[in-house]
Amino acid sequence: MRIAIVTDAWRPQVNGVVTTLSTTAETLEQMGHAVLVVNPGEFHTFPCPTYPEIRLSWRPGKRVAELLDGFQPELIHIATEGPLGLAARGYCRRRKLRFTTSYHTQFPQYVRARAPVPLAVSYAFLRWFHGAAERVMVATQHQQRDLEEHGFRNIARWTRGVNTELFKPGRRDFLDAPRPIWMYAGRVAVEKSIDEFLALDLPGTKFVVGDGPDREALEAEYPAARFTGYKFGEELAAHLGAADVFVFPSRTDTFGLVMLEGMACGLPVAAFPVTGPIDVVTHGVTGILDEDLAQAAMQALELSRDDCRNEALRRSWPRATEQFFNNLAIADPDKTDRTEPKHRSVHASETT
Repeated sequence: MRIAIVTDAWRPQVNGVVTTLSTTAETLEQMGHAVLVVNPGEFHTFPCPTYPEIRLSWRPGKRVAELLDGFQPELIHIATEGPLGLAARGYCRRRKLRFTTSYHTQFPQYVRARAPVPLAVSYAFLRWFHGAAERVMVATQHQQRDLEEHGFRNIARWTRGVNTELFKPGRRDFLDAPRPIWMYAGRVAVEKSIDEFLALDLPGTKFVVGDGPDREALEAEYPAARFTGYKFGEELAAHLGAADVFVFPSRTDTFGLVMLEGMACGLPVAAFPVTGPIDVVTHGVTGILDEDLAQAAMQALELSRDDCRNEALRRSWPRATEQFFNNLAIADPDKTDRTEPKHRSVHASETT
């Protein structure tokens, strides 16, 4: 099958959405499909207000249409609600093409953390955007329930996987710091509530692995914490595997893929009992969920690292991608023969 994925979130951004979409595209290719990823690298962009490392595409409608017309996709998935997502939605609606979407970030809460936009306004926009899709895919049961409570009726599940060959237990002495070592990894931005982690009264050392618009202010406010910047691949896995507890203070994530990566490295999780952690973490086994985050962190120290690893081993990207593809197929119900010769993935920048 020829599958187009349209996303406003792409490299060089570093986050769970980009990891999910890039890994899904690669896995679809391995399954024998041709994949076009329409991403901001092909467009004139400008920095997102309050978050300049995110680049938004400027007036992308014509170019989006050219790319999709040239590729002639049989299935179209719109991954984000930004300028590219809006352009692709318009393209599909004008041509009466079926498409699917996905919901990766708690958009209303994210916007409210940065601007005084009422939640009702944001949810109304989301219902309009996703309501035209054959399916809107969400990662967890709790996220599905939340959207259904806000009037969504076309929801399907799309779980996540983890690369357990890359993310695996490593040397505990990789990090030289007083223990216990408490670690956060991910974007350093207001919606992640990292200050709630850094303000905890905990023994040992706090690490923040990642970068973002709030890093400079947090480094100044919490000089005892160690900020490493972004780490990737084996270096990220080494940091995760050397820590004692992964502390995830965010209340706005729909999943929190990095928690699963930490668990694959044998790292128990301390988090709030909210959407995201509540679907990833088994309380008392792979982590502790508590409104008292300091108490959750201390109790997580007692958990088995082997149990964390074993839980991650049950989650694979091929399984998650098969679920994604089956949801896509709903948008093309008349096709019965989906066996195609192998194709390589294509990014939009390769079509020029």
